[in-house]
Amino acid sequence: MWLREFGGPEVLVAGDAPDPVAGPGQAVVDVAFANITFVETQFRATGSGPFKARLPMIPGNGVGGVVAAVGDGVDPGLVGRRVVSSTGGSGGYAERAVVDAAGLYPVPDALALDAAVALLADGRTATFELRAGAPRAGERVLVEAAAGGVGSLLVQLAKAAGATVVAAAGGPRKLEVARELGADEVVDYLEPDWTEKIDGVDVVFDGVGGAVGRAAFRLLRPGGRMVSYGLASGEWSDVTEEEAAGRGVTLVRPAPTPELMRECTESALAEAAAGRLRPLIGQRFPLERAADAHAAIESRATVGKTLLEVR
Repeated sequence: MWLREFGGPEVLVAGDAPDPVAGPGQAVVDVAFANITFVETQFRATGSGPFKARLPMIPGNGVGGVVAAVGDGVDPGLVGRRVVSSTGGSGGYAERAVVDAAGLYPVPDALALDAAVALLADGRTATFELRAGAPRAGERVLVEAAAGGVGSLLVQLAKAAGATVVAAAGGPRKLEVARELGADEVVDYLEPDWTEKIDGVDVVFDGVGGAVGRAAFRLLRPGGRMVSYGLASGEWSDVTEEEAAGRGVTLVRPAPTPELMRECTESALAEAAAGRLRPLIGQRFPLERAADAHAAIESRATVGKTLLEVR
């Protein structure tokens, strides 16, 4: 799927490309599933975000499949292995992708490949943010966008840590999803008085930002922590350190390292393989309908993870 100009979902157009070849330190993956994140829809629309690429390009930052070939300096025993990997921001929406072999994650035998792809970005993010917020047994935790890819995992991880989980999401369908994942309380943040239905909380996982994030901040008790990791609203919650200090709460802004993010990814995959963490795959689209997948995410109607099925 080619991106030749920035704009609406319709700018994603199917086309041919040469088969990628593995250079030194690289591997070629026969892609079965490609991961889609909200950040990728923003990049497609505006060119902004963490990805740096020149048009025309094949977008896509996460894939899962089988290693088809390796370049010099890479263990040939990887060929035929099921793996997931980030691509660095380009090349994922394709039947074959070339990736840095050092960034491959072998998929545990007990874990389905689509589940592993669903965990690649969201699993590491949820695990990292949970460690940053460090909810303790008995604390009350508010998870925003609780039916989304990261939020649905945070609900499960916070519950497993012994916390009481308050899930905030938009609309009855998403609230029901949060309940099924184990949330103790649910609240619809599309309702203007939603915060009045919640007692104070000790930790806020802010994946929405904007007005929702600021409203959630005001629910924190003294000694509470707010971890902001997403801006589904289109903007950060923009709470200042001075505001937090005035209320006796902490804005947690951890600095991830590559080593820590790899550890978090491996932890998420292992927890899912053991049956203790379940990625929620809400939507699947064939590769050639990548534009429809982007449109669905931007409509806010999706739940959990959206995947492209390639093979």
